[in-house]
Parts: sequence; structure tokens; C-alpha cells
Amino acid sequence: MSRITSACAVRSVTAVTGVLAVLAAYLLSAAPIAARELNKAGVFDYFTLSLSWSPTYCGSPAGTDDHQQCSPGRRYAFVVHGLWPQYERGWPESCATRETWVDQKIIDSMLDIMPSKKLIIHEWKKHGSCAGVSVADYFRATRLLFKRVRIPARYLSPTDTIMTTPEQLVTDFVKTNRNLSADMISVQCGNALDRGRLSELRICLDRRGNFSQCGANEDRQCRAKTLVMPPVR
Repeated sequence: MSRITSACAVRSVTAVTGVLAVLAAYLLSAAPIAARELNKAGVFDYFTLSLSWSPTYCGSPAGTDDHQQCSPGRRYAFVVHGLWPQYERGWPESCATRETWVDQKIIDSMLDIMPSKKLIIHEWKKHGSCAGVSVADYFRATRLLFKRVRIPARYLSPTDTIMTTPEQLVTDFVKTNRNLSADMISVQCGNALDRGRLSELRICLDRRGNFSQCGANEDRQCRAKTLVMPPVR
């Protein structure tokens, strides 16, 4: 490894560690949830990184008019829905914060993994405001944590519908990601009318950004015998 490559690697690791340390700092000295004020920024137990299956969303009524994410040729597969601070049961939302808007530069920097300006703004107001960090650090951490998850090859850009099961999807992610286990993943799918289409994959992380066992919020999972993943468009 060259000195330049080595230096870049060190800077990358330092950046990841630094941002996650900021997020963790608010929690490591905190009291148990039962003794704390709810819906207060920086007060939560763990994170859920929610990854949306874009083709399912784009094939739904909600995605019909979403030209930013769903226009032909956009070809998104797994995208970030959000990074959610969670309690062991329930979650904080819409916490008081001095930062009430998201700068356009931040929005532009996130569009490759969160391809919707409206979604980015919504996620900050509802979830990011409760992380106890700045807008910039929240979205920087979102990107870093998304990069930490390795998407199995078959789900990167499928041109044909994938027919699988919730269990197989979890198994594929566990095999591809070191330190990830089945109890750290929650599979979400639509109702019977949606014919078992995958809507989201939720991955749980502790306060330091490491893969972690999910809480009660993720207990309700997809029960479809066959999980349908429409192809990218």
C-alpha cells in the first residue's frame, strides 16, 4: 500500500469514527429511558437504518408523481429511507431543535442515496431532530452508516423480478456483512393487495454505529411466504 493510499484510509476511518462519536456522546452518559424526558433531542437507545426498496415505492400510488426518484432510467434499488433514533419500545419524533431547515447543499449531497428532496427534509424534521446533532452531522452519519452496509450482489440492480422469501433476504445480508445477524434485521412488506412486495429492510445499530440487536419496534415483520422484489426501472 502506498503512503498516499494509507493516508487516505486513515482519514476515512477517522471521519467515520469522529461522526459516530458525536452521535454517541449524547447517549453514553445518559440515564435509563424510564428516568429521562421523552422526545428530547439526543435521548434514545439505538438507531434503525431503514432501506427502502425503490421499485416497490415507485410502483405504488405514492410514487406515481415522484419524478425525482421514479422517472424511467433512475434505476434505484435499495435507497435510504432514514436513520431513526429509537427507544427500546417506541421512538422520539419531531424534537425541538434550533435547526429547522436543511441547506440545499446538504440536500444535493444526499440525493444519490436518498433521491427525494421532500424525503430528506421530512426525515430531518421527524427523526434527525431527535439525534442530538447538527443537520450536517446527521446526514453525514446517515451516509457513513449506509456505506457500512454491504448490499448483496443480486440486489444491486436487478433487471428481472426477484422472487425470494423474507428469511432468504435476511440470510443473504448476514452472509455478506460481517458482524450482522438475523436478530439485527427486520423485513417489511406490503399487505395482501401488494402481493408480498418488499417495502423496506431495517437494520439496527447501537449508539456507536455498530450492528446491534433490534428492539421491540422491529418485532412486526413481513410474514409473506414469497417476497416479491420488482426490478429497477
